[in-house]
Amino acid sequence: MQLNVISCALGLCSWALLASACSPKTVRLAPSYQLVWSDEFDKDGLLNPEKWSYDVGDNCPDNCGWGNNEAQYYTEKLLKNARVENGKLLIEARREKINNKDYSSARVVTKNKGDWKYGKIDVRAQLPAGVGSWPAIWMLPTDWKYGGWPQSGEIDIMENVGFKPDSLFGSVHTEWYNHIQKTQVTKGVFDPTLSSQYHNYGIEWDEEKIDFLFDEKKYLTFRNQHTGSKAYPFDQAFYLVLNVAVGGNWGGEKGIDNKIFPQKMLVDYVKVFQKK
Repeated sequence: MQLNVISCALGLCSWALLASACSPKTVRLAPSYQLVWSDEFDKDGLLNPEKWSYDVGDNCPDNCGWGNNEAQYYTEKLLKNARVENGKLLIEARREKINNKDYSSARVVTKNKGDWKYGKIDVRAQLPAGVGSWPAIWMLPTDWKYGGWPQSGEIDIMENVGFKPDSLFGSVHTEWYNHIQKTQVTKGVFDPTLSSQYHNYGIEWDEEKIDFLFDEKKYLTFRNQHTGSKAYPFDQAFYLVLNVAVGGNWGGEKGIDNKIFPQKMLVDYVKVFQKK
């Protein structure tokens, strides 16, 4: 198997070919790292409330569809949308009417329960499939010190859209580099097994750079050029977000295939490491 890597930064695209790597069950660590937070989802039922909270609703009317015109309503503490089962977290998008939306799903967050400045984030997951699905593993700032989005930054560890089932994308958004201005720094990796196998999605992040990892292979580096927070606001604490959106500006670009539902993102574990 080979991985095609699609690089898009500041509107410039190039293609590279990387050798394949097996999907690791355990993450490789530098000696300087230690585990500081984890969830291996070992108790069936609702998520551990000491580690996870829920973003609820559709964020309307102020920011309808969470700013992306998404079609789902995010529920809170409903097993049908977010549950631990057989050692896995299942985030499930379903076709059903709920609060004027045609789909339900879940968006779970570690805010104020897991917030980190720098470290290695490792999430092992199997993605949903089908046109209209939009799963993501990403990070937002805890305190928004530099202002609202995108001034305080966003780190997209993994995004996938169902009409590109064999592609994942890592991105950063800042005041200077964001998709509204079409200046976002993004890179995509091609792999045909995203929805049939578990893979590791992660970053290594410090004061100088953010490295994006797929199955422990680095495929994108975003560097701090020391020009200030407009370019690199990533010197503050961020928290983790896991969700499966439906439709929206990107996820719904090719429509929504209602025959695919329900669809699930399965998460084997979440681990966070920081330097000793």
